[in-house]
Amino acid sequence: MTGRRSAGILLHRVVDGELQVLLGHMGGPFWARRDDGAWSIPKGEPDGDEDPEATARREFTEELGLPVPEGELVPLGEVRQSGGKVVQAWALAADLDPDQVIPGTFTLEWPRGSGRFREYPEVDRVAWFPLVEARVKVVGAQRELLDRLVGNVAFGQH
Repeated sequence: MTGRRSAGILLHRVVDGELQVLLGHMGGPFWARRDDGAWSIPKGEPDGDEDPEATARREFTEELGLPVPEGELVPLGEVRQSGGKVVQAWALAADLDPDQVIPGTFTLEWPRGSGRFREYPEVDRVAWFPLVEARVKVVGAQRELLDRLVGNVAFGQH
């Protein structure tokens, strides 16, 4: 588990002078009744030896069912989540309508060991959050990505 990697894109915008980020609520039965700490940037694991930026772009499209908006991807570096997975992320200044999202799906045996497999959406909700609220909603390790985003935006590095 500690060798797993994923890559994703943190979409952000400014509305009425306030920085907002786009997060997706993780789909499936484990996350169904959780809210705080159950949201994530669109991300996923590479196919084979796929380049991390290519992974981030592909996973954004697979998870949200929409193309990656035009714009410059700004590296935010890596964070290690509690399960050991390393997440590499890029920031992208762009807008997107959450109502247009058509999430991808995954198959899961649930309950585990039951022999019953169902399809679940990769994300069951997508929303824009102001940073203060995003820090509560996002998976713990990804808070560091929000901090790095603020540093980039504050210093005009994109």
